Amino acid sequence: MPLLLVVLVFNSCEEDDENPTPVIETGTMADVEGNEYTTVKIGSKWWMAENLRVTKYRNGNPIPFVQNTIDEWSTSLDAYCSYSPTAPGFLYNWSAVNNPSQLAPEGWHIPSDDEWKELEKHLGMTNDQAEGTGWRGDDQGEKLKMEGNSGWSVYDGIWSTNESGFSAEAGSCIMFDGKSGFPGLHYHGFWWSITEHDSNNSWYRYLDYKNKDVFRSHGNKHYGFSVRCIKD
Repeated sequence: MPLLLVVLVFNSCEEDDENPTPVIETGTMADVEGNEYTTVKIGSKWWMAENLRVTKYRNGNPIPFVQNTIDEWSTSLDAYCSYSPTAPGFLYNWSAVNNPSQLAPEGWHIPSDDEWKELEKHLGMTNDQAEGTGWRGDDQGEKLKMEGNSGWSVYDGIWSTNESGFSAEAGSCIMFDGKSGFPGLHYHGFWWSITEHDSNNSWYRYLDYKNKDVFRSHGNKHYGFSVRCIKD
């Protein structure tokens, strides 16, 4: 009996070693205003695990704040706004994202469309899926969202895992004409890439409370979307 017990314990430990619990490596960084952010290593890259909430560029120049002024937002060159006081971070138009004064903190940059695809493939998306548009993948959206619908409206059969540690929150958006995105907070989130599709549109990612996948498309540069940065 003692020998049998030893064998059983040994086998159990061996199985645990073969299927270890993934360890999420995290850190911190700060922007030019001193706001601190949690960071997470996904694959070989470090990503911000929170949405950007800075009001100045890297060189200290202020980013124009445009709030509740539809005409002004739709004609602004670079701008940011707050969807609501409880929103996770600010929303920026693409001209702010691409401003020469640098929106991203020192040592970081706005991810390209290819860097988003690299992230998605690390989480299990195939290359063909990653290269597609619209809803792509299997459950990569659930691996990106805050765990257990934290910050997301509950929908039947959709339960996020945040397996990546990316901790995406549903910050909604501002439309290209300055109107607030509907249905709003806790329902969907949008994130810019730095990659242009053409002179008027740039690539972005979209997560929705009713979908497990990741949406890839290009949108008007006057949209207001959330921003995550990736380490240089």
